[in-house]
Parts: sequence; structure tokens; C-alpha cells
Amino acid sequence: MKRALLLLLIGVLVATVLVLDLDRFLTLENLKFRQGDFLAFKAQSPWLFAAIAFALYVLVAALSLPGALVMTLAMGALFGLVGGTLLVSFASSLGATLAFLASRFLLRNAVQRRFGDKLKAIDAGVARDGALYLFTLRLVPLFPFFLINLLMGLTPMRTRTFYAVSQLGMLAGTLVFVNAGTQLAQLQSLSGLVSPGLLFSFALLGVFPMIAKKINAWLQARRLYAQWQRPQTFDRNLVVIGGGAAGLVSAYIGAAVKAKVTLIEAHKMGGDCLNYGCVPSKALIKSARVAHTMRHGAHYGLGAVEPSFSFAKVMARVHATIRAVAPHDSVERYTALGVEVLQGYARIVDPWTVEVKLHNGSTQRLTTRSIVIAAGARPFVPPLPGIDAVGYVTSDTLWDEFAKLDAPPARLVVLGGGPIGCELAQSFARLGSAVTQVEMAPRIMIREDQEVSDLARDALARDGVDVLTSHKALRCERDGDRKCIVVEHQGLEKRIEFDALLCAVGRVARLQGYGLEELGIPTQRTVAVNDYLETLYPHIYAAGDVAGPYQFTHTAGHMAWYAVVNALFGDFKKFKVDYSVVPWATFIEPEVARVGLNEQDAKEKNIPFEVTKYGLDDLDRAIADGTAHGFVKVLTVPGKDRILGVTIVGEHAGDLLAEFVLAMKHGLGLNKILGTIHTYPTLAEANKYAAGQWKRAHAPQRLLATLSRYHAWRRGT
Repeated sequence: MKRALLLLLIGVLVATVLVLDLDRFLTLENLKFRQGDFLAFKAQSPWLFAAIAFALYVLVAALSLPGALVMTLAMGALFGLVGGTLLVSFASSLGATLAFLASRFLLRNAVQRRFGDKLKAIDAGVARDGALYLFTLRLVPLFPFFLINLLMGLTPMRTRTFYAVSQLGMLAGTLVFVNAGTQLAQLQSLSGLVSPGLLFSFALLGVFPMIAKKINAWLQARRLYAQWQRPQTFDRNLVVIGGGAAGLVSAYIGAAVKAKVTLIEAHKMGGDCLNYGCVPSKALIKSARVAHTMRHGAHYGLGAVEPSFSFAKVMARVHATIRAVAPHDSVERYTALGVEVLQGYARIVDPWTVEVKLHNGSTQRLTTRSIVIAAGARPFVPPLPGIDAVGYVTSDTLWDEFAKLDAPPARLVVLGGGPIGCELAQSFARLGSAVTQVEMAPRIMIREDQEVSDLARDALARDGVDVLTSHKALRCERDGDRKCIVVEHQGLEKRIEFDALLCAVGRVARLQGYGLEELGIPTQRTVAVNDYLETLYPHIYAAGDVAGPYQFTHTAGHMAWYAVVNALFGDFKKFKVDYSVVPWATFIEPEVARVGLNEQDAKEKNIPFEVTKYGLDDLDRAIADGTAHGFVKVLTVPGKDRILGVTIVGEHAGDLLAEFVLAMKHGLGLNKILGTIHTYPTLAEANKYAAGQWKRAHAPQRLLATLSRYHAWRRGT
């Protein structure tokens, strides 16, 4: 009601001006003609005249009416340079602020609901540098001030900041035009006053804040680097610390553009993904899936067979898979690409110098123009009392520890209900372990929608995993060879005996031992970086798991591109890292893959959405393959085909997601997917059918009814 009343009031005021043609009074000719009358009124009642002039100016500015320039000239003609400047400065700032507040009151909530996710970057930029942006715009009359008022009202800028910056920023223009008003008799037209030369001068004036910002950044950098001695020359253009996904991509790109690059890795090339994560886990998942398929041969019209296998051979296959992929990430390959690879421990001793303790016992120091920290992350081990006494493995250590076993652990406890815990719990259950999964949260895979979590839990339970949610691990106990973990649920303690304990409760960035503390580079859970992936020192970057916010191999490589391009070419152009479309997948069966928003994210962020859901039980290829379970769920802008997010649960969900990732990245809607030919019969048709389901829900019913009558007429009925 309040918004409606305000809108009605604004409409009435604007309509009054238009209907009564009041803007004819706000012309240079009328001002010159009536100047004598105005001066007489001012002489008779100076304070009343000033108050009326002030109020009219505020009204014109608040309603964004034409004529503000003429009123500014009038203020100079009637009140002189000092008095006119004071009146115009405060009246224009107050009017602009009223327009700012009206825009915020009437439009901000609606705009945020509709475009909130897209406006995050703008809101963050305004929160950081909004005052500078506004000040620059106020200095340049080329930008329509009324438009600035309305747009700034949609941002989170504080009202007092908007008012203060507006008053200061508009002061230069106010002085110029008020001074021109003091010479009103000599003015023949506004075109001569608002000349291209004057506007160009203001445009140059608007550049000054940007120059001042650059100078300020230079001064800050100079103070930051004052305690260090900068080398006269550099041994390298780029030094990369860490040979995982982010480090390898960084070194590759640097060498590709002919920079002199050194890559330093302390342990194994390929990092966690090759040696402990993506590659070995997917090899294990495949073996476990084959065992599961054998047990369920009847589902395919075959005889069910209990698989007979050697666990040692399964683990040997895992390590063979690692060795097969390893050449892609090897020292030899990167040396051939032109990268110098040093195997040892790196430490940044000053902003341009990296000290390397090589594995052969020697030490080497390198000077470099830029550094990329890509140290990765390690599994987090919860500080449970007694955990060291009972022993445990992590997603890093299990591959070597379990390779020593003749059979999978008879009783395995998996701590953690995230993607890693779910994948390993299901795999070991399929290989014969009695698996108990302990999760403190009320459900597993808590970042996904409730229905996805429920489906994942049911899938794990069908494979024999005892999923215990809302169970908090308290301590571990050992009595001789007997080991157990004590958990709490609804105030009651429960003991779970095990033969092996797997900690899969998350990963933490590797932050120690690289000299970050000595350099004063801020770290909390990760290395603190800005939008360009710069640390405290503008030429030292961080990428991948060590910087966050995502801990995926593909995002590590994505971040590495931005870090290296900014490191090598940032003097010319810097790029803000783009996290707008980030996909991920959990490789349980059925797979779970997602990009963008899901329902719980959209609700938490108050983003309106529509849901279109297509069940894979209707898909021909899924029926033929015996995998007719799961769904494709698409969130779209209400009434439009623009995709906000997609969740896919089913066979090869991670592969099916790629089409939606491409569509979201390039702004393609569901209509484009529907209009694309998909091979029959494939699982990829599910994407087209989901788009078709959206289309049917948004069919133009009135048009269809008209067409129905048209065809009836054509039939003569």
C-alpha cells in the first residue's frame, strides 16, 4: 500500500507538470524575461523566496524533471556565486537522495528477487568501491544524473554515503553553472553553455578519481614492499608452488606463452587428484560397480553370480590406473613443454625469492617476478580422543594402507556424509565390507536438496551401508585388538566396533611451511585472495584448493588460468575470476550432478524460481539399460526459459550435465536445448525432454484455443 501511494504521488506530480505544461517556465528565455520579477520578490521577502527556490529545486531533482540546468543558472543570477552554490549544492543533493530512496523503496526488492544472483558481483563492487564509482560519475555531466540516482538506489550503498559523495562530486559542476548564471544577461542559449569542450573537460575531471585510485594503490604497494629489497633482475617470470591441478595448469599456460617458468612439487606430480582422489577413487568405484552388476545379473536376464575376487588385485588395478594416467602429469612431460620442474620443498623468503630445499639435500634460491601458490589441501582429521590409538585412514592414505590387505575391511566405519564419504562407503559395501557411515548433520550430502539426499541414502542403504545421520562422534576406544567409536544420538551413546576407520569429513588448505606467516599474507581456512586471486602482495597469487572457495579439480584449473594471465599480463589487463557457472558431481550410483542453484539455495537467497522435473523412468535408453531411475530437475526464472540451476540424478549424470553447463555459460535457454537434435536412443535425450516438459507447461493456451477453432472452421464443423 505504501509503495502504491508513493507511486501514485509521483505519478500525480509528474502528470501535473506535463498536463499544465509547467516545464515551459524552466527555460532560459523565461528566466531572462522574469528575472526582474524574481529579484523584486527576493528583495521583499528574501528568506521566503530562498525557501521556495530551494524547495522547487529539490522537487525538480527528486522527480528527475527537465530544467535543473536552468534552475542552476537562476540560482546564480538571483543569489550570486556563493549563495547560489550553497542553495544548489544542498538542494540538488537532497533531491537526488530522495530519488535514490524512492528507487530503493519501490524497485530494489523486486529487482533483487528477479536478478539477485546476477547482482552479487555488482553489489560486492559497490560495497568495496561504490563511493569512488559514484564520485567519478558525479564529476561527469555526460552521465544523466537522474539515471545514476535510480540505479544507485538498487544497490546496497548507504544513504548517507550517497548523499555525501553526491554533494562533493557535483560541486565542481555546480560552481561552473552557477557562475555562468551570474552572467545571465550575456547567455544567448544553453547550447553554448553546455558545449562539447566543457563536457570534455568534465570527462577529463572524471578520470582524476581513477588516477587517484591508481596512485593510492601504488603508494600502498610501495609501503608494503618498503621492507624488502627488490632484485634488479629476475631468474624467472613465474614460480609455481605445487604440482596438482592448479599448479600444472599454471605451469602449462606460463610455458605456452613462452614465459620462463619453474614448477616446484614436494611429493608426487599430479597432486591429490591423480594420486589420492579422482583417479584412484573412480577406479575403485568401477570395480565395485562391476561386482554389484554381477550380483544383480537377474536384472538383465542373466544368472546372478556372487563375484569371486582378490581385493589385493582390485587395489593393484587402482595403482595401475594411477600409473597409466601419471604420464599426463609427469616431470618428463612438463620438462618437454618448457617448464623447469624442481622436486623439493618451497618457501617464499621474500616477495620475489623462493627457496627450494631439493630432495637431493641441496638448496636453491630463485628470484621471480610472480608467484602462484597452488599447494592444495589435505584431509581433515577430527580431534577425537583416542583416534590415534585406534588408527585411521583418510582418502589420501587408504590406497597404500588397504593395498596391504588380502580382503576389504570386514567392518568399516566411514566418518562423514559428504561426496567422498558417500562414494567410498558405497564402494566398500559393494566389495563386501560391513559399512557404517556416521554423519553429524541430519542428512548426508547436505548441500543438495532434501529429495536428493533421501535418494542417495536409499541407494547406499540398498547396498548395505548403515547410514547414521544426526550422530555425533565423541571418542574412540581400544581394548586390546577390539576397536570402537562412540557416537551420540538424541542424548544416548552408542558404541560401534570396527576393523578400519576412514575419516572423510572434509579437506583443509595446506598453509604451513610456505613462508606465508613471515610475509604477513593473511590466512584463515584458506589463503586470502581478492577477485583477481592476488594475495596481500599483488604479484603473489593463490589458486585451487589452497584459495577456495571450491575444492574441485576442474575449478582449480579454472582458477589457474586467471592467476597466470593476471600474473604475466596484469600490467595491461586483469581479469576477475568467474565462479558464475560451476558444476560438480558425486559418483555414487546413481550419480548426482549439479550446476547453479538448487531449490534450497534459491529459497535461502529469496530468488524466485520455477521447477521442471523429468523422470528418467520415462526415457527409452534408461529403460533399455535397466537404469530407469533418477531425474533431471531444472530451475528457471518464473515465466522464462532462462536456466538458474540444474540437478541430475541418474546414470552418467555428470556427463549429461555438460549440456546445461554450456547453456548457462553462454546464456542459452531451454528453448535452445529443445530445438537441438539429440541422438536416439541416448541418455542425453533426457535434457531435451526436460526442456520439452517446460515448454508444455508454458504453452500459449489462448493461441492454442484459437488454432483449435481455426482448424474446426477449416473442417467445416
